Amino acid sequence: MLAALACALGMPAAVRAQAERLGGRLDEPTRAAVAALVDSARAAGLPATPLVNKALEGASKGADGARITAAVRALAGDLTRARAALGPTASEPELVAGAAALRAGAAPAFLARLRSEYPGAPVVVPLAVMADLVARGVPADTAGRAVLALARAGVRDAELVAFRQSVERDIALGAPAGAAAAVRVNAAERDLGATTPTGSPGAAAQPPRKP
Repeated sequence: MLAALACALGMPAAVRAQAERLGGRLDEPTRAAVAALVDSARAAGLPATPLVNKALEGASKGADGARITAAVRALAGDLTRARAALGPTASEPELVAGAAALRAGAAPAFLARLRSEYPGAPVVVPLAVMADLVARGVPADTAGRAVLALARAGVRDAELVAFRQSVERDIALGAPAGAAAAVRVNAAERDLGATTPTGSPGAAAQPPRKP
């Protein structure tokens, strides 16, 4: 413990605070395993806070050390894949949202295409909408196509949130999740003048407006 304390005292303040948060909630073997993962992620330029929060979430739920360590390792992997798809300048919120989208079933190519639709603009909301749709039962590929179609049509963040809410209402009223998303995409494209002759979502490509 003295060696760990001495090491911690040489850390930057933010890192030391994270180590202290882990030490107070995890047993020593789990804390050491999680700390090693956090250190590796930090060295790779990934955000450490989401990993610490994941470990603390597991502790709050009473998960054992092996499960907590596995969850943190999986999140580190998702953050790595999200950064590879979104680019080295992706912000921490974008990486966290990207990791959530990947866990929901999105392919890295979806993240990369979404980034290309919003050059220089945040993609946190589009990524979150995709993950939220999957959580409500929309198939991941359908949710991804819907968000990309709306991105191409130039929708803003508020419009994406409204779209998600409309789909959720339709599902609550008994509509199949995938069909609800497809119908709402077609309606949104019509409203924006972006439908194709077949009405298929995502075929029309228009310059996006920045959210």
